[in-house]
Amino acid sequence: MPTISDPRILVDASTRDDAAVYQLTPDRAIVATVDFFTPIVDDAYDFGRIAAANAFSDVYAMGGTPLLALNLVGWPRDTLPYELLGDVLRGGADIAKEAGAFVLGGHSVDDPEPKYGMVAIGEVHPNRIITLARARAGDALVLTKPIGTGVLTTALKRDLATAADLAGAVKSMATLNAGAARAMRATGGGVHAATDVTGFGLLGHLHNMLMASGLAAELDAGSVPLLPQAVELAARGAIPGGTKRNRDHLAIHVKFAAAVPEPLRVLLFDAQTSGGLLIAVDPDRASALVGTLEREGTPAAAKIGRLARGTAGAITVS
Repeated sequence: MPTISDPRILVDASTRDDAAVYQLTPDRAIVATVDFFTPIVDDAYDFGRIAAANAFSDVYAMGGTPLLALNLVGWPRDTLPYELLGDVLRGGADIAKEAGAFVLGGHSVDDPEPKYGMVAIGEVHPNRIITLARARAGDALVLTKPIGTGVLTTALKRDLATAADLAGAVKSMATLNAGAARAMRATGGGVHAATDVTGFGLLGHLHNMLMASGLAAELDAGSVPLLPQAVELAARGAIPGGTKRNRDHLAIHVKFAAAVPEPLRVLLFDAQTSGGLLIAVDPDRASALVGTLEREGTPAAAKIGRLARGTAGAITVS
């Protein structure tokens, strides 16, 4: 990526943050992000909902509010009916409406493999941006959705699980992180850093936060919320390629206590789709944040660890 020094660029790709931020006026900045992927569930409408919620998550993670979206579509026009594409787009539009955003257009290409996602645009006050780089030693780590979507969707593809088995995962993935973002704002500055948990997995996104903030972390594996059947299916070998790559990449940075079982280790690396927010919050405000998350009805609201001084990026899992 090119190096950019324009003062209007408040956040760019160099920090591995979830979205770019461009300042318009002293009290307004634009949050811009893009995300799309191939189907991870069989139902076209649910695929659209999940892809849209996933795209808007990057806006919420930066402390922003969604404004509008543009559809991105790859579609095999000769092999899949347009009615199915209509279901995908309807799912995305329904989630955008729920987010209070407008779908104003987009772009499509003929593609042998279906893909869908969005360019998501939001806004944030320049003084209220939440980034990866401002976490502090002693901060509590709070997670707002259970993990395991990569294992569960892989199990579906391998006929180790049914669509009914994925109902909880689909509900979680299609849930906007809007409530989590409102809860962060309600701390009155107590939240120091945040990211959404997606393809790099819980440990990968935590590692990015630690590298940006120059900190280490202590994670309590037993406190991490998990989707139903995730442990069982991980033990049966339903492990996505992305999860394996995450583990290979992060192995030198993560130290597990001997008591952490292998399936749980896998899930901590599991590549997620439309996961929750991982929030670094002042320890004195952590309980209040969890309470607000619970009132907002987020899929999870769990304190899972703490940040500490130490080798930047190092994670100890007990």
